[in-house]
Amino acid sequence: MSNQKKTQANSGTIALNKKAKHEYFIEDRFEAGVALAGWEVKSLRAGKVQLVDSYILLKDGEAFLLGAHITPLKTASTHVIADPTRTRKLLLKARELDKLLTGVQQKGFSCVPIALYWKRHLVKCEIALVRGKKDFDKRETEKDRDWARDKARILRENHR
Repeated sequence: MSNQKKTQANSGTIALNKKAKHEYFIEDRFEAGVALAGWEVKSLRAGKVQLVDSYILLKDGEAFLLGAHITPLKTASTHVIADPTRTRKLLLKARELDKLLTGVQQKGFSCVPIALYWKRHLVKCEIALVRGKKDFDKRETEKDRDWARDKARILRENHR
């Protein structure tokens, strides 16, 4: 039983922002550490996080995660007031911050979180430099995905 618990805790992905992959073209990806409080880490281990409608704010040479909702556990600390949507600092190297700043300053580009995951015992946030999709782009990617699925189904049926 203890082995099963260890594999669940270290299974990798904590949360995905599936909406971001649908709404944006992903141009570049970065890995950032996240500065968290103790109760937040406990909630992440329980999987109580949502990245939908969250974004990255770049200000004064620093990056912050805004809009991510980490639901506090009932058994979490009672002496600390838990704010589920507080601003969390992202830990990036100066070179990565410069790339993000120059990318975001271009017209039509933004920065959003794609995933939260464990890397050994640390929580990492995969962030991406993205460009917004138009409605016809979304329909095009949906058609391509449907055609790939149908093609695989046809090949599988003919192979039998």
